[in-house]
Amino acid sequence: MKSFEIGVILPGIAVQRRDGIDLVAAARHVEDAGLDGVWHGDHLAVGGPVLDAPIALAAAAAVTARVRIGTSVFVPGIRPLVWAAKQIATLQYVSRDRLVLGVGSGGGPGQWAAAGVPYGQRGSRTDRALELLPRLLAGEETRLPDEPGQPAVTLAPEVAMPPVWVGNASAAAIRRAARLGDGWFPSLISPREVADGGKRLAELAAAHGRPAPAIAIGGVAALGAGAGITSRTEIATGISRAYGRPLADVLEIPLTGRPEEAAERLDAYREAGAGHAVIGISGGDWRAQVDLLAEVRELLRREPAPV
Repeated sequence: MKSFEIGVILPGIAVQRRDGIDLVAAARHVEDAGLDGVWHGDHLAVGGPVLDAPIALAAAAAVTARVRIGTSVFVPGIRPLVWAAKQIATLQYVSRDRLVLGVGSGGGPGQWAAAGVPYGQRGSRTDRALELLPRLLAGEETRLPDEPGQPAVTLAPEVAMPPVWVGNASAAAIRRAARLGDGWFPSLISPREVADGGKRLAELAAAHGRPAPAIAIGGVAALGAGAGITSRTEIATGISRAYGRPLADVLEIPLTGRPEEAAERLDAYREAGAGHAVIGISGGDWRAQVDLLAEVRELLRREPAPV
């Protein structure tokens, strides 16, 4: 049976205050529960309180020893490339090579405007970053063709290039993952969409003479029942409104109910080709939800797949 890993998005500031947990305690709890990774989004100016992803993940890396340290997703294009490379290298160094670099070019026009970067350059800047980051992180002298004077820089200490998982389910993201990524990292899509995208991903990667990248999916969960547990319909309605998608298309995406039910649905993603899930918790006590996800992970390790 193909292995399947489950990681968790670390709690935001509002959840930390509500549940009396900080990033350090949250990261430790994930590792102690037996899950596979702690992840953090990358947002600059979104109208609410958010932490800087590299700094938040450095705190998590400092108090864990085993779990992946993941960006979900890092946006290199809103930063000067050398500065992005320095942040990535530092995270890789302090985590002792546990970083998984989820990469995207999103965030909306407002985030790019706040960074002083033209929104229309997001794709080309992301591609340039992925093309040059391996050399920069390896400590090789690297010329920066998009900077004034095209300076050549050498960064130290050198670190191993982390796996790059290209975020988003778009055709452009699949092309980018096939050419430059080690993984494809779509969020909030169905197993059927994963299977279809994975087929296209493998075809494109083969055309570039590369092996098919891994597939990781981003999802949301509110497991169990009782007060404070958001229903599947409530979560799906929020997704529908946020992304302008028909409710019927997203109703089956949230993981809800008993761990056995969630394991069955994640197994469908595994059958579609995914090997990882990165889950954002959408209701209930954060620690309790992590513990329930650990039960889901244990169920997925058993043969045959849960029903």
